[in-house]
Amino acid sequence: MSKTTPALVNQLILGDNLEIMKRLESESVDLIYLDPPFFSNKNYEVIWGDEGEIRSFKDRWAGGIEHYIGWLKERVEQMYRVLKKTGTIFLHCDWHANAYIRVEILDKIFGAKNLQNEIIWYYRRWTAGKTFQRMHDNILFYSKSKTFIFNKTYIEPTDGQKSKQEKGWDRNSVMIEGKRRPQLLVYNQDKVDQAVKEGKINLSEFARVHVLGETQTTASDVWEINYLNSQSKERIGYPTQKPEALLERIIKCASNEGDMILDPFMGGGTTMAVAEKLNRQWIGIDQSPVAVKVTAQRLQKQNARFTTIVAEVAKIGVADSKRKVECGNISTLEINNHHV
Repeated sequence: MSKTTPALVNQLILGDNLEIMKRLESESVDLIYLDPPFFSNKNYEVIWGDEGEIRSFKDRWAGGIEHYIGWLKERVEQMYRVLKKTGTIFLHCDWHANAYIRVEILDKIFGAKNLQNEIIWYYRRWTAGKTFQRMHDNILFYSKSKTFIFNKTYIEPTDGQKSKQEKGWDRNSVMIEGKRRPQLLVYNQDKVDQAVKEGKINLSEFARVHVLGETQTTASDVWEINYLNSQSKERIGYPTQKPEALLERIIKCASNEGDMILDPFMGGGTTMAVAEKLNRQWIGIDQSPVAVKVTAQRLQKQNARFTTIVAEVAKIGVADSKRKVECGNISTLEINNHHV
């Protein structure tokens, strides 16, 4: 592979994501989702226990929060470089370091003005302790520029919203010239016209009439999506596995069919699995041979076609990699002495 390489199509890459991203072409990716190891300094971060993952764990924890932020920042700098001008990044984190990540990394690299949302992923699960139960993660959504891909996400309306839309109109009050005045909300003009004829609406009572441009309910920045329980059919044995519904919402809202998706901390491969189902191109990177194996097996079940690249840890240069074209048969691939 040359010093920089055009974005690869449907690739699982084993190796250090920093070195691998340095060799990807600038502005070649439409959407980046990353769920990096949280700043918890817990042994449960070592999920597979293989050499590559243990090495990465020790590297992150060579120092405190400053070292962790430095470790992550140099990777996000490469993500910014490979992201298209119309691209976006969704960085998944929690309370341990979300403030540091936002201020010290994303605001500095992408610019505070390009923070589009801090998404709250709210879920229910059993926990215990002396504080309020922690029932959410944070997903920081930044764009690279003012012009970016964003497809609205619509959710099921509440019973109250359904009732208003069925009636065709509603009323509320708004501030006009320093005074609170009545306003007519129009959901369906034909129904409003009929209500006026029947005397149900007196237009002279309203200081303003506001015709709503759409009647569908747009999702807010609080997403209530179920956490994967131990009995879920999606479970693959990866303890921090994210639900496909979460990645589906992100990928659908921030990309279109055929776009390139990058997950530099792919773990159990949920991003790749969902991207494949939604007809996106993708690149997944992980330091763990077992993570690559699990993801490959998951994609095999979807009859996906992909290539596995093994970057030799000593050199990391992808030019020195073993390669194998995958067509659903992964039984013969050797990854650093781990049979896949």
